[in-house]
Amino acid sequence: MHQSVKTSLILLLAGGLALGPLASLAAAQQEDAQDHAKKASKTKQKSEKELFKEIDSQYKKWLNEDVIYIIAPEERRNFLRLQTNEEREQFIEAFWQRRNPDPDSLDNTFKEEHYRRIAYVNEHFPSGIPGWKTDRGKIYIMWGAPDEIDSHPTGGNWDRPMDQGGGSTSTYPYEDWRYRYLEGMGENVEIEFVDPTSTGEYHLTMDPSEKDALLRVPGAGLTMAEAMGTSSKAQRFSRTDGTNQAMGVGGQNTGKDEFDRLENYVNIMRPPPVKFKDLEQVVTSRLVRDQLKFQYRFDFLRITSDTVFVPITVQIPVRQLSFQEKDGVDSASMNIFGRITTLSGRIVQTFEDTLRADYPSSLLQQSLGTSRIYQKAIPLSPNLYRLDLVVKDVNSGNVGVVNTRLAVPRFQDDQLSTSSLILADNIQRVSNKDIGLGQFVLGDVKVRPRLDASFIPSDSMGVFLQVYNLKVDEKTHKADASVQFRILKDKETAPALRFDIPADKLPSHGEELTLENRITLGSLAPGKYKLEVAITDNLTKQTITPTADFTVKPLPANPK
Repeated sequence: MHQSVKTSLILLLAGGLALGPLASLAAAQQEDAQDHAKKASKTKQKSEKELFKEIDSQYKKWLNEDVIYIIAPEERRNFLRLQTNEEREQFIEAFWQRRNPDPDSLDNTFKEEHYRRIAYVNEHFPSGIPGWKTDRGKIYIMWGAPDEIDSHPTGGNWDRPMDQGGGSTSTYPYEDWRYRYLEGMGENVEIEFVDPTSTGEYHLTMDPSEKDALLRVPGAGLTMAEAMGTSSKAQRFSRTDGTNQAMGVGGQNTGKDEFDRLENYVNIMRPPPVKFKDLEQVVTSRLVRDQLKFQYRFDFLRITSDTVFVPITVQIPVRQLSFQEKDGVDSASMNIFGRITTLSGRIVQTFEDTLRADYPSSLLQQSLGTSRIYQKAIPLSPNLYRLDLVVKDVNSGNVGVVNTRLAVPRFQDDQLSTSSLILADNIQRVSNKDIGLGQFVLGDVKVRPRLDASFIPSDSMGVFLQVYNLKVDEKTHKADASVQFRILKDKETAPALRFDIPADKLPSHGEELTLENRITLGSLAPGKYKLEVAITDNLTKQTITPTADFTVKPLPANPK
């Protein structure tokens, strides 16, 4: 062998012998580093758990209920490291302000929409657990209403697409949601939920075959290739991509591969992206004179165990307004300002809006007996607040002011309870695109309160009430409730009117039930009345009876 080659081999072997221990040392160091990282991660998780135990229950619920799906991991860690409740309150305020799409606005539409979504899913997606805990509830809260829903609540026959093998089969109940665009995920995002137990418990799936009710039934629900004998149904269970779907016609699948599905699943479960901003809220105070009289009320509806939806309604008599005439139209304009503060003076929420009243000049006189009504709905934590309301007539400069106590109740998790009992002059369903939008909209229903609770016999009195914490049967995943309406005149004990709502007429529900009813008052003589709505949980034998007073006035005399 040539001398230079021998030398090279000797050097190479010597280098290899020398590098062997070094490589082992490096591997050992790398393994130690990985062990250290794992231990550090466990220590960090343990530390966060310990910190979580130390905070008050209201902040635990805020983390694990209110914002569990939208809070970023680093935000959660920072929140847990805070030392005082004052710091936590400041963090929560900054949390919502960072997400405010319009920093210059006194309203935070992101926060309002978020709690509107929670209220919606609790009403529409319960299945033995509150709607916000379900997969459909989670996706709805995070991403909002889908642009399209293909719903099959009872399952049925399904013709497979060709890229899944074709052929027909039967399915469990399922829903396909489609979003035209989701930030961070792109266009045409499709999500499927399947209810294999037919109990209303839809869960998110990455396997298109999971809705196939005949998947494990031999000889049934075959694909085209299986029906022709060129493929075996058993081959579906030998796939390594986490699905049991059949191969497409021609032996290929044109759908998403395993990694695409996993990526979509991770992205859809990740909190929506947030544009962090440095924001500062400016609140101006006003000197007011109590020259304009108006009515107001506030109602309470549960969103989560630690967040309450508070619609604040203001009604201004038209007779008190000043009108200006132009082109045959008399117009008035009112500025409405509201502010909610804690007893320590910390501002929780402000809102400001304009309300108009426009009438043809020929109809103004007969309109003076009517009122203009406005509503602002705000999510609040159970607490005692101060509410300041100011209404200004723009034309005259007259101002009315109300300063009142706003005690937001806490709805206990294990106790049968109800929302405010609202008597309304208008209750109607809204379209899907208007759910949660606009004044007086509670979920998918528009409820306009009658603030003076006065009706005439020809009126149809609307009644809106939500019932919370009905017990759900573990086997059927359904609640069993009885509802009776009773109307008593003055202090009489015998009802002037009484009727039950049959079980088959109650809306489908889990632990939460929403009542939307109309009562015809034609049989009631003029006078003062009390409405009682008795709700009985037949599983726990608990009964709760919210009440509301109202007045039936005589029909107005016909003008001669």
